[in-house]
Amino acid sequence: MTESFAAVAEHAQRSVVDICRDLIRIESTNPGTGERRVAEHVAGLLTDIGLEPAVYESEPGRTSVIARVAGQDRSRKALLIHGHLDVVPALAHDWTFPPFAGEIADDMLWGRGAVDMKDMVAMTLAVAGGWHASGIKPPRDIVLAFVADEEAGGGKGARFLVDQHAEHFEDVTEGIGEVGGFSYTVSNDLRLYLIETAQKGMAWLRLTAHARAGHGSMVHEDNAVTQLCEAVARIGRYEHPLVITPTVRQFLDEVSDALGVELDPDQPEQLIAKLGSFAKMIGATLRDTTNPTMLDAGYKVNVIPGSATAQIDGRFLPGRHEELLETVRTLAGPGIDVEETHGDVAVETDFDGDLVEAMGNALRAEDPGARPIPYMLSGGTDAKSFSRLGIRCFGFSPLKLPAELDFAAMFHGVDERVPLDGLRFGARTLARFLAAT
Repeated sequence: MTESFAAVAEHAQRSVVDICRDLIRIESTNPGTGERRVAEHVAGLLTDIGLEPAVYESEPGRTSVIARVAGQDRSRKALLIHGHLDVVPALAHDWTFPPFAGEIADDMLWGRGAVDMKDMVAMTLAVAGGWHASGIKPPRDIVLAFVADEEAGGGKGARFLVDQHAEHFEDVTEGIGEVGGFSYTVSNDLRLYLIETAQKGMAWLRLTAHARAGHGSMVHEDNAVTQLCEAVARIGRYEHPLVITPTVRQFLDEVSDALGVELDPDQPEQLIAKLGSFAKMIGATLRDTTNPTMLDAGYKVNVIPGSATAQIDGRFLPGRHEELLETVRTLAGPGIDVEETHGDVAVETDFDGDLVEAMGNALRAEDPGARPIPYMLSGGTDAKSFSRLGIRCFGFSPLKLPAELDFAAMFHGVDERVPLDGLRFGARTLARFLAAT
């Protein structure tokens, strides 16, 4: 990294903690208060560094911000950095510190959004501030998108921008966002950095059973609740077949080599179990999943209802949407309606190219023990929306984490927190990465 861009990294690491703390202190719960206040704050920071942010609302209070940083070579295709401004709810009485106070304790910044994902928003703003303070431009145009509603599927945020304001992304070919670039400690001199190159797709399903209503005191064989519960039990207990995608296979091979544990391709769970707190998240990328989450039936205890409904959270591997739907219909059986109420695509890209090389170089420059590897996210991010524009998306929000931190539990969890040194590491790494893109 050149001396000039070293100045950007230094500025970014000095400012990132304060920026993130301020963001956490602006509550932006979804569902709840909406994103307007935090979006206005972000727009103000962007204006202060000479940018001209565009502010859009899909509906009152559901606010997103877009800005473009002019690069040195404006003939090149642009890079997108996207981050969401909303957070999931938090019950203060469950937390060690108030979830929207932005407390600093034990070398951590505590609060809702600390890792999901106001940390990456803060890193991005800190690097942009470094460009301004140093009078430096990135090598190519950078499009910044700070969006609403990711925690509820992105319909009022990223999807709205893609559908209604796609002109901001016309020359964007690649993008980075959340849930990638974080470390998993193997030993004192080896840390795996998981870079997200794939995501499972989403199929939220509603099951409905119809039957004859009647009095709760009588013999009644045609019971919608019974039919529905039997179907839900079959679906909830079903183990979908093992399917190893290219991303997951590369991840397993890398982990096998790093841990010195032989991979059994027919039983990869044995290797994944070695990953501790990450095992649940990674294990969910071996197969499709269909988890029952909600039930609804009846209005009075002595009335057998004429219908009953259940909600299923279905997640499918790339290319397996129809297989998942057909499996659920078969398991549900006759007489049960299956309706997809919300869906989104699975995405997958190769772990190669100049952008991936720049990620690895930046990580190794800040951590000589870094070993970048690709992985699939079992959930989803706004990359699903931006990928619809042909943008090649990665999860790259770099964090060097303490070995003892249960990072996976921080997402939507109680006492969400991020290491201060991790934030500073992320800001420096992001600055290095962007200097080389």
